[in-house]
Amino acid sequence: MSKKLFIAEKPSVAAEFARIVGSDLKAFDGYREGESCVVTWCFGHLVTMSYPDAYDEKYRKWRLETLPFLPETFKYEVINSGSSKKQFSIVKRLLNRDDVDTIYVCTDSGREGEYIYRLVRQMAGVSGKDERRVWINSQTSEEIKRGIREAKPLSEYDDLSDAAYLRAKEDYLMGINFSRLLTLKYGRIMADFLGAKYCVVSVGRVMTCVLGMVTKREREIRNFTKTPFYKLAALVPAGESEQELEFEWKAVEGSRYFESPLLYRENGFKEEKDARALIDQLRGKEGIIESLSNRQEKKNAPLLYNLAELQNECSKLFKIAPDKTLAIVQELYEKKLVTYPRTDARVLSSAIAKEIDVNIKGLFGLSALKSFAQEIISKGSYKNIARTKYVNDSQITDHYAIIPTGKGLSALKSVDQLAMRVYEVIARRFLAIFLPQAVYRKVAAVLLIEGERFFAAEKLLSDQGYLAVMDYSFTKSQEQPQSYRLLSLKKGTKVTPRDIEIRHGETTPPKRYTTGSMILAMENAGNLIEDEVLREEIKGSGIGTSATRAEILDKLIKIDYLRRNDKTQVLTPSLQGEMVYYVVGSSIKSMLNPKLTAGWERGLSYVAGGEVTEQEYMAKLSDYIRKWTGNVLTLSNQQELLRYFQYARPYHEGESTRKKKTQKRKGKNNDRSSKD
Repeated sequence: MSKKLFIAEKPSVAAEFARIVGSDLKAFDGYREGESCVVTWCFGHLVTMSYPDAYDEKYRKWRLETLPFLPETFKYEVINSGSSKKQFSIVKRLLNRDDVDTIYVCTDSGREGEYIYRLVRQMAGVSGKDERRVWINSQTSEEIKRGIREAKPLSEYDDLSDAAYLRAKEDYLMGINFSRLLTLKYGRIMADFLGAKYCVVSVGRVMTCVLGMVTKREREIRNFTKTPFYKLAALVPAGESEQELEFEWKAVEGSRYFESPLLYRENGFKEEKDARALIDQLRGKEGIIESLSNRQEKKNAPLLYNLAELQNECSKLFKIAPDKTLAIVQELYEKKLVTYPRTDARVLSSAIAKEIDVNIKGLFGLSALKSFAQEIISKGSYKNIARTKYVNDSQITDHYAIIPTGKGLSALKSVDQLAMRVYEVIARRFLAIFLPQAVYRKVAAVLLIEGERFFAAEKLLSDQGYLAVMDYSFTKSQEQPQSYRLLSLKKGTKVTPRDIEIRHGETTPPKRYTTGSMILAMENAGNLIEDEVLREEIKGSGIGTSATRAEILDKLIKIDYLRRNDKTQVLTPSLQGEMVYYVVGSSIKSMLNPKLTAGWERGLSYVAGGEVTEQEYMAKLSDYIRKWTGNVLTLSNQQELLRYFQYARPYHEGESTRKKKTQKRKGKNNDRSSKD
């Protein structure tokens, strides 16, 4: 009798599929089997790319004459650990069993999950089987059944597979070639400067760009010079009350200072003497309320969470690193509480929108959210969600936004308090999109004195709308003032300010990246490009993927290129990291530019979409590596670098440098590609 084989990415996921596909499955070493089905699993990656010495022994030792390393055919091998080798052997045997005629690929629904299975398939030599891809958005029973029922031929995902292979090849080749090249060229001068025995320059397509972003921001902060400025504030009595209204002067059109070089922006002077000169002209003069407006403003609920937005939110709310957020939401996903976490989309698909009431009704079981969920269902406000900005199929590549499934709420009892709070954050954002707009009332007034205009405004919340559901259980509610003092005035009323005062201010430096804001910056790297045409060309392209950005930050911290303040999640470069920044900037500067990294990522998207061939992409990649390898070999810039190192050292006084155990271990770690 022929059997169906289901292969998942992890044992926990395989257990869910086993529960769905057969009640008669018996447990064996590395798999489960019944009369008609077999279920097995990987441990994440079971297969990896081989080290260069697998191609030729000459590559074992790092030498300039062996660069660039650009193999025509790539080699792969089973990961050299007991558990991986054993499980691969089991999986290989199952995939090639004569009685298995259909294989359901149930690895994570994305580029990385595709790559995991394709490598196993390649190494196992699978052929002559009906292979079908299961693509699901959550691990609920209904979604798993749908994924199996609607599974498509694996061949329909060949373009995605090509992109996955190319991503790995790109990171592998850049990591090996440029890490070896820059280590051989500059490792000695770096080691001597640090007082170390050796120094490996670890370079990666994404991580070097991230290092550049953090270090560039740090340099901007160091070089920032505070600029004082001086604003004017007119103090006006608020009706018969003892309170005063504060109007701020602006040099708008009609002002004697409009577009004057004396200004720091339109609302302040560069020099205090100029501010005082204007005060002397206006003090004691009668003014008139030139205009008074009272209008309504409405605000929609924000878009749903993708992984980057959720990581940023959790960094702010809970001061946790992105990899911690990912681990938590992955746990929630595996417990069927939320949908697939590694997503870039912030909207729903039209398909899920048709049955979204199931997700909402499931939240009836949470006392804190029950009333909101019931209101949404009773009023039917979910029925037209497909016509709103929250549903857009064109903005979804692999998966829609992270939302609660509405299933398995009993599993919340088995997670810790932090995970429960992360779930609450996701659930409240989800319910918010079905609730009415928040309504504000904005009152604004303009005071005219001797041709100069002073402005005041008040904005108060008049109807909470969706904001009612955003009141987290773990934060204190902020009370909103409810009086409009400006309404004590009337248009055309003549008033004489009690006084006009100077408000001192000064410019502030840019903020350092936190782990959360860096994740968002990585996702929106295209926005960092100065050239308007190029920025528009790669609009929406990020660096790294939702699945790997947290890993990249974690690696930069582990190899001591970045430092993270665990209390604030603020990122700063270490001395060694800053030195690598100067090395790369003086040799392969383009690797520090988000434009390059986002461009490569966009190219992978074109491959996944069938618009660019694997051969075209590899040709471009090989040319890039050849070009920059040749350029670096001609450089003689060690003395210039030494000056940069000396500039950086005082900013890192007292910084401890983590010592690596052995040159061999560090070299091998950096020879590998950094994931994505």
